[in-house]
Amino acid sequence: MAVTAIDTALADAGLTWPDVQVAFGGSDGSGLADTLVAELGFTGIPFTNVKNGCATGGSALFSAVNAVRSGSANIALAVGFDKHPRGAFDPRPGEWGLPDGYGEAGLMVTTQFFGAKISRYMRQHGITSNTLARVAEKAYRNGVLNPNAWRRESMDAATIASADMVNDPLTRYMFCSPGEGAAAVIVADEDTTRRLGGRPVQLRAITHRTRRFGSFEVFSPAVQGSGEPTSVSADAARAAFEQAGITPGDVDVAQLQDTESGAEIMHMAECGFCEPGEQESMITNGDTEIGGRLPINTDGGCIANGEPIGASGLRQVHEIVTQLRGEAGDRQVTGSPRVGFTHVYGAPGISACTVLTV
Repeated sequence: MAVTAIDTALADAGLTWPDVQVAFGGSDGSGLADTLVAELGFTGIPFTNVKNGCATGGSALFSAVNAVRSGSANIALAVGFDKHPRGAFDPRPGEWGLPDGYGEAGLMVTTQFFGAKISRYMRQHGITSNTLARVAEKAYRNGVLNPNAWRRESMDAATIASADMVNDPLTRYMFCSPGEGAAAVIVADEDTTRRLGGRPVQLRAITHRTRRFGSFEVFSPAVQGSGEPTSVSADAARAAFEQAGITPGDVDVAQLQDTESGAEIMHMAECGFCEPGEQESMITNGDTEIGGRLPINTDGGCIANGEPIGASGLRQVHEIVTQLRGEAGDRQVTGSPRVGFTHVYGAPGISACTVLTV
């Protein structure tokens, strides 16, 4: 899958593998990315393995962009891929600097964290369980329109809401499934891009942040002190908009991490697209639909595509590039979108964001 994704990206850019000067890539459980050279060709380039939870793809892209910005390469590759077994992820406490008792208490099961965080958020900001179901309903509806999606059957909100409870208030169909997949992105400097022609999209900003003290994160689900927890997603998004010189209001289409329905809702506010609590009316009014004021996860997001950890962040970038080029077919956002945003979040509190423009 990774080789196919790389070959497709190279063909889109009008390049071949020997043109790539540096590469970064990763997966959570499907092997080391640098071993792909056995299939791609032994050109001798530096190929660095990246592993940063669900932010692996975004972190690989961050590294590739910085290689070009620094002048050490004109053409760089970011790739992510994974294939996960059925069921929830099963991380080991010791790998995350935690005692075994943390796992014995069931706190390494990420669905516990997702349920706890969105439950608190719903109580604070008046978000209803029906809105959780509507987010998943949109994801499945958009997935039908995406030939690369894993789930391509629509599902109504009532079915989603009445499905088996996993961790209250999240039912089984509100979650993504780990799934499998791969994605690759080519980045190049301005001179190279001009020479190649084609349909390039400009990367206006890319940021990458880790959690600050007081955050409420996977494997750290506690509120420190009396104030509101800090948000690594808010930090990364704010930095991306500052770097790009725009505001969230300038964005025409967005991709937000939606490991489950609650995540998309919270990330809408954390990334600056609304105030906490406003999501209820936005989703009810259809603002986040493909034809809405701020289309979010037009490809179905993680809920419809699954979350192969290494590929997920790069899938988001692929979708925004497709939308900005006007090549998304039945799921194309109307009005010739010109500004796109991506956001990925990973354990134990890592976020990467991009702003892309045409």
